[in-house]
Amino acid sequence: MRIQHWQDAGSLLVGVWLVLSSFVLGLSGAAVWITIALGLGVMLFAVEAFVIPSYLEEWGEMLLGLALVLAPWSIGYEPVSAAVSSVLSGLLVILLAAWELITDRDFSTWWHDHWPHRAG
Repeated sequence: MRIQHWQDAGSLLVGVWLVLSSFVLGLSGAAVWITIALGLGVMLFAVEAFVIPSYLEEWGEMLLGLALVLAPWSIGYEPVSAAVSSVLSGLLVILLAAWELITDRDFSTWWHDHWPHRAG
């Protein structure tokens, strides 16, 4: 197990925060379980990136980040601090995943091979 991209370690830390924030910020009801599930999902994708380095898990992290951004309005988070935490965590997960995709050589090669560019 080796860390190939530092962004995966950052995503793992965000996932840990999401699981802990459910208790720290005083969430209640469905918001607790949704935040924990999304946090565990982010952690799972981050650990998977350590074990099987690929660019595919970044797409999953981006979807989870989008769910984190939308969750406060679709579920109705009670404390404002919980909504802010979810939105900022989601944006951070999306940013880290996009950053890793942009800097990953395997993804750049795949993108170039599958999306031909016109010359001139």
